[in-house]
Parts: sequence; C-alpha cells; structure tokens
Amino acid sequence: MKKITILLLVFVLGSQFKMNAQEERDRVITTAVPFLLVAADARAAGMGDQGVATSPDVFSQQWNPAKYAFASSEHGIGFSYTPYLSDIVNDIFLGNISYYQRISDRSAFASSLRYFSLGSIERRSTIEQAPLVVNPNELTFDLSYSLQLSENIAMAVAGRYLRSDLGLQDEEDLGAANSFGVDIAAFYRSDQLTYSGFDGVWKAGANISNIGPKMKYEDAGQENFIPTNLKVGGGFDFIFDIENRLGAYLEFNKLLVPTPKDFNNDGQIDAEDDAEYNDIGAIEGIFTSFGDAPGGFSEELREVTWALGAEYMYREAFAFRAGYFSESLTKGSRRFVSFGAGFEYERVNIDISYLFSTSPVPSPLEGTLRFGLTFNFGDQYSVY
Repeated sequence: MKKITILLLVFVLGSQFKMNAQEERDRVITTAVPFLLVAADARAAGMGDQGVATSPDVFSQQWNPAKYAFASSEHGIGFSYTPYLSDIVNDIFLGNISYYQRISDRSAFASSLRYFSLGSIERRSTIEQAPLVVNPNELTFDLSYSLQLSENIAMAVAGRYLRSDLGLQDEEDLGAANSFGVDIAAFYRSDQLTYSGFDGVWKAGANISNIGPKMKYEDAGQENFIPTNLKVGGGFDFIFDIENRLGAYLEFNKLLVPTPKDFNNDGQIDAEDDAEYNDIGAIEGIFTSFGDAPGGFSEELREVTWALGAEYMYREAFAFRAGYFSESLTKGSRRFVSFGAGFEYERVNIDISYLFSTSPVPSPLEGTLRFGLTFNFGDQYSVY
C-alpha cells in the first residue's frame, strides 16, 4: 500500500505539482510521460535544467540536437543516472544513454534511450491474497540528424518513440500506451569576437520537441497529450584566456499543450469540460496553447518557465556550474537552485549535480545527487 501511495505521489509531482488555485482559476497543465521534462543529465541539471543554447555535449539530444553539428569530438557516448524520491525509496530512477557521431565537418547523427523506472509495486485486494508485483516504467528512444547550414547556424530533426507501461486497473494489466514525437531544432554560434579584456562567443538555440499524437492506455480510455514543448534560449561565453572560460545562459520554456478550463461556463471544471478538453487534437492544441488560458495574457505568461545558469571552465578539465529554475506558484511551483561540477581526464568526463528546492511544494528531486559519465573519442574538431 505504501508503494501505491508513493506511485500516486510520483504522478502528482511528475505532472508538475498540480495545485489548488481556484481564486485565479489557474489550472496546471498535465501530460503523459512527464519525465521527459526532467533533466536526464548532470551537466544540464547543474545549470538549472537548461541546455538549448549551452555548448554541445553528448547529452544534447534532450535539449537541442542541432548542437551536435558543432561537437568537438568525432564520437561520444554518455551514461547518466538520476535517483527519484531518493528520501523515500531506492528503486525509482531516471536513466539515460546517449551516443553521437560526426558524419562530416557539417553534419552529425545521434541517438538516445531514456528509461524511467517506478520500482516494484505490490497490488492486492486483501491482506491474505498473494501480491501481484508490477514494475511500471516509461521509456523513449530517439534518433536525430543535424546539419550546419552555414559556419554559424545548424538545424536538426529528431524522431522519438514513446512507451508508457503504467496501466493497471482492478489487477488487470491494460497494456502499454505508445506514441511518437518529432523535434525541430536550431542552434546559432557566433565567431569568436574580441572585446576589451576578453574574447567572447554568442550562442542561441530553439527547439520544439515532442510534436506528436496523444497517448492512451486502453481502447476506450482517455487520451493524454504528450509534453510538446518550446525551448528558446541564449548565452554568452566569456573567454578570458586559453585556460579560463565562463558561460552565462538564459532559457525559457512553454508547454504547447492546451490549458484545462471551464468550457461551458458553469463555474466549475467537471467531466463535461474534461470531455471537451479531450476532443482537442494534438496539432490543434499546439496552436491554441498560445492563447487559451482563462486568465488571458497574464496567465499565459505564468505558463512560461525560465532558467538562469552559468558554467566556469578551467583548462577544459574542471567545470563548476550553478543555476536557478523558476515556475509560477499557480502553474506547478517548481523552483530550485542547483549546483554541479565536472572533471575531464583523457577525454573521459565525470559530472555531478545537486538540487535545493526553494518552493513551498516539495520536489521529488530534493537532495538528489545526479551522475553522468561521458567518453569522447575519434578525431577532434575546432571548438570556435
């Protein structure tokens, strides 16, 4: 019973902490497979869960696959591990494996596998009944191709298979829900510019991820939007000398999913409103998401999260990172400070990060130490 309660807590927290905000009529947007919005790698997590405009690394697939066209190594493979609700249980985690290959001076191919395990859960109707042990899990598998359109601009497309095996009702396995998503991404990196006392490089990125159909666990069940998301960000790398570099980055995110609301204007959101909400198509929902919030433009702005992060590099061997992530208190209340560090030796990178929640709502990642291990090999390409 305890594990069932924990699983329900994961759904609530993973769906962006659904809160009571009846006075403002704000509704938190919930989706299927919400783990796709969690930073799967320690480097991005150390900078406030952002990566759309940061320098390329093996884990760019989640944030902006267009960055692979500017990767400094010919090949890279990375593994990351993120415990979830680690203060309560020890078998819920998010794992990630990513690989990329520079095909030429202008293009790259990449793939990744993300796996979210919700541990083992015992289901039984009575104390005397033999338990039914289930292992709910979710996963995605991606492939991407990135291409430099010029010396400074690259674009990428990615395809993603999504599988969610959480369906269990009255001890009957409802089977896994499946869907697919498409990403369209762009990345800009300026030439190295000279300023008074330092050099610098401007960066910018954008990614519309998880464009695809809804998911449902049974033929007659409710369809759920997948987390179609828009990321836009920019940054600047301060290059003080050959040994010291500091990058500062800012990123904005918005779910391109409709806002639940009172469609029939009866003063409450009930089953009739949910039915009309579920009739909205996936592509239609992307376009309506920019202007459908009941509270108007001010509520639309509250549906935008932002993150500010920095990364200091010394001799391209030691990295120190910090970041802050903010979400409206009425739209999920995810707010946290993160710190991270990295070490490189003989083209092997080790990264760690840690999160401190600053929200009144507990975070499932509070006190979590995330790990990442990366191997870079093959020919080297010029960074700038």
